[in-house]
Amino acid sequence: MTANKNALNPDNLRIVLVLQGGGALGAYQAGVYQALHEHDLVPDWIVGTSIGAINAALIAGNHKDDRLKRVKAFWDRVAHPDSVDMAKVSDDQRRRSIMLNTADTFVRGIPGFFAPRYFSGFPFGMTVPPEDASFYDTRPLHATLEELVDFDYLNEDGGVRLTVNAISVTTGQLRAFDSTDGDLCAAHVRASCSLPPAFAPVRVDGELYWDGGLYSNTPLESVLKELPEGDTLCFMVDLWSAHGGEPVTMDQVNTRQKDVTYASRSRRHIDDYVTAHRMQHKLRELYARVPASEHSEADRAELAALGVGSTMHIVRLPYAGRDWNMAAKDVNFSKGSIEWRWDQGYRDALRALKHAGWLNAFTDETAVVVHELPSHDAGSRQAD
Repeated sequence: MTANKNALNPDNLRIVLVLQGGGALGAYQAGVYQALHEHDLVPDWIVGTSIGAINAALIAGNHKDDRLKRVKAFWDRVAHPDSVDMAKVSDDQRRRSIMLNTADTFVRGIPGFFAPRYFSGFPFGMTVPPEDASFYDTRPLHATLEELVDFDYLNEDGGVRLTVNAISVTTGQLRAFDSTDGDLCAAHVRASCSLPPAFAPVRVDGELYWDGGLYSNTPLESVLKELPEGDTLCFMVDLWSAHGGEPVTMDQVNTRQKDVTYASRSRRHIDDYVTAHRMQHKLRELYARVPASEHSEADRAELAALGVGSTMHIVRLPYAGRDWNMAAKDVNFSKGSIEWRWDQGYRDALRALKHAGWLNAFTDETAVVVHELPSHDAGSRQAD
């Protein structure tokens, strides 16, 4: 034990941050990270997809003192100035302003992120090179990443591990690009953000890749399948809501469709993890009943390879913005909206840290504890 141990992580649990895709909604993730940063909860591993991959690279790819500054620099760069003071107008006026702001993004793109292909034949059904098969060009993002992320530092041993997910265009298989391989670069992050048909695939090592969100928008599976030794504290930020009301307008239908498409499928992955965890315990129990004379080094090695009993604490932080049922809410880079989302992520994370349900005692047989965002007065948890 050290005198400087963190009261929010006294047992020095491995900290993992899981960031899903969601375009402009990713400002909420930045606010969550700010709260973790201020409480010295430094992630050991960040797994991201799409905008989550960008935020993850900005965090993992910089020294600790520079991380929050680089995250802020990115979001300041991509924020679209508002035509009115959003704090001084009515809700209807804010909505109209944001709709005009978003329309301008569709027409002119986002500086430092993506630009329209004004003279491309792609929208008219013409044949183009696969790297140009999209409405927008993300080479500006490549330049931004090269400027704001220190990839040499990112690939060094001993830093924050980064995993970004992308999907092979030709095989449909998910690929996890990992900094432990020592070769992560801007192309890997950009590939993870290449959601068609808006963005073209990115070629990495001769193969084309699209946004990993096409396969699974919440990359929790990458964390769970490792069955790590020791307990883990995982902060999972959800940007899309699996639950919602019955839509009655075109906007509501389109919004609900996008929410359902990109909402987290984490429950299925957690159930699979719990099953594997219980099988591990049962195998050890059965092996302990075998006479010692029948034990072998090979058997013990195989049991060790399966991992030891551990508990995964998953703190789920869901973005709850209403966004006026705008199906294009992920393209709403309005400066006011980005600041609001950042603030909400920060406030929600502070509530989760104040509750700190993972500090409670759990049995060794508990595989996963999902800590839902507590209300202002209480919290809830679900153990498996």
